[in-house]
Amino acid sequence: MPKEAEVDSFERILASLAAKPKYLPEWPDGQRAMPNEVLRSALFNCRNRNQQRVFLKDIEIAVIGDGQIIYRGEELRQDDELVWLHLIHLAKKVALGECVEFTPYSFVKALGWPIKGQSYERLRTCLSRMQATAIRIHSKRLGCFISVSLILKFKSRDENNENMSRWQVWVGEEMRLLFDDEFLTRVNWETRKSLPDGITSKLFGYWASHRQPYPVKVETLIKLCGSEMAQKNFKIELKKALGELVRVEFLDSWEIVEDLVAVKRRY
Repeated sequence: MPKEAEVDSFERILASLAAKPKYLPEWPDGQRAMPNEVLRSALFNCRNRNQQRVFLKDIEIAVIGDGQIIYRGEELRQDDELVWLHLIHLAKKVALGECVEFTPYSFVKALGWPIKGQSYERLRTCLSRMQATAIRIHSKRLGCFISVSLILKFKSRDENNENMSRWQVWVGEEMRLLFDDEFLTRVNWETRKSLPDGITSKLFGYWASHRQPYPVKVETLIKLCGSEMAQKNFKIELKKALGELVRVEFLDSWEIVEDLVAVKRRY
């Protein structure tokens, strides 16, 4: 049986949801947005794309700082994050719970993926994978666990199993609780999609969620990335990622001193 305090907290969350507008907050077309709790977690990890994805059953996902995430579903990676970032951008134009429609061509083009059948199938796979998720998120600002699926429904084929010209996705109303302006990070879309999926894109999102990033241990970044690499090998890839973030002018500088990583953002 749930504790009385937990029930009370959940009822307050439901009341808060009812009082909020059914639209996501606004941000410019040149940006994409994501809750800090997600960016500071290993929910969208960056394991090697050649590794087979595993199914996680109510596994606690690593989170840096405040918060806890329990996840059930197929492992999510940085390509899923890219897709979700753009989907949520489209979803903010309609009331949550209503259908979001788009052509697969326009979506793939927006991601910067090659315009070919393989990209359409990759997009369909990402959306299907995110539909079959159950995520329980807790943080101080929420006050209790919130259970969500990244996507409520997804439809790309008709009743005859033929490809639809316009795909349809539904995002749940409870997503509004996570997308609170005060706890939301907006990232430059052109920069994000130009980065290789992996440690570079993951750390871009993480440090974007901090106006003035504080030093963090290498082993903590390994957990954030969901990496299974040995620390020695991870540091090699980490230095490459840091160099790339300087090249795209997101970071001004970085240094690693005794396995403590310190960065200075340019913007």
